[in-house]
Amino acid sequence: MAKKAELLEKAAELKLDVTEKNTIAEIEAAIAGVVDKVADAATEVVDEIIDDATEAVTEIKESFAKAGKRSEKAQKEAEEKAEKEARKEAGDTTPQGDEEAHVKKGPAPKVRSKLERRSKNYRKVAEKVEAGKVYSLADALALAVETSPVKFDASVEVHVRLGVDPRQADQNIRATVALPNGTGKKIRVAVFAPEADAAKALKAGADIAGDEEFTKTLDKGELNFDVLIATPAYMPKLGKYARVLGPKGLMPNPKSGTVAADVAKAVTEAKAGKVEYRVDKQATIHLSIGKVSFGAKKLGENAAAFFASLQSQKPSSLKGVYVKSTAITTTMGPGIKVENQAN
Repeated sequence: MAKKAELLEKAAELKLDVTEKNTIAEIEAAIAGVVDKVADAATEVVDEIIDDATEAVTEIKESFAKAGKRSEKAQKEAEEKAEKEARKEAGDTTPQGDEEAHVKKGPAPKVRSKLERRSKNYRKVAEKVEAGKVYSLADALALAVETSPVKFDASVEVHVRLGVDPRQADQNIRATVALPNGTGKKIRVAVFAPEADAAKALKAGADIAGDEEFTKTLDKGELNFDVLIATPAYMPKLGKYARVLGPKGLMPNPKSGTVAADVAKAVTEAKAGKVEYRVDKQATIHLSIGKVSFGAKKLGENAAAFFASLQSQKPSSLKGVYVKSTAITTTMGPGIKVENQAN
């Protein structure tokens, strides 16, 4: 009876329609039926959960695969790359897809050497200069006079490559030198100074000299001179013309001797052949030392004056080689290597 009472309690909890009139076997059968139904329902729920989880994992894997190296796009690109490399190794240049066929061009055009592209006169005189030979200064100047290929009176130029660093203030070489025989060019000198000094400058050979009248020509943009000399007191007045004079190298500067209290002396020196030289960004100095008509002797005197001045400008802070290479040339003429004249 105790067992039946327990079964009835359990059946009541499960809300089964059984009473004391039912046998123990019937009550157990009813309870077992409910348990089976619950187990089946639980199994279905678990199966659904497993199916949903499997589906979610599959989707995540697919999303990662699409973004990773194993995606369909990446695999296709890898295959195309491998195919391209294989064609490259095999030397296959046939067009693929929309690509145009690679048409083999003819032989490369023959390019003439730089010497062959020169004029006949240049090539003729260039034969006198031995390639790779370094000449003495006297021999180089004599050869330069002989190798001028032009009909006009060409300038003779000196090109010196230095071992300085132009970015360093103490190695930015800039100076003037008075060439004993001049440059062979007619120098037009202008002087901006008070009336009294202007009169002295005109007497010394200045082409233009004045005060207010001179500034009027600058206002018009007229620069009919090659050298401009000014007194220290008048330099501030030239400030507003710096953009006009500066780019043309005409702005007076104390280092070049164009800012001077004694304007008459400055004019005489400028007319006599006083020239300015300075190192460029490539650490090279270019200077005309005269004309071919001067002859080797006068050119040698001018060159000696320049090299003496250049040697005096050697920076004390320089540790390496001062002069790396030197060359002489004429206008449109061949270059001639020269022994370094400064250490």
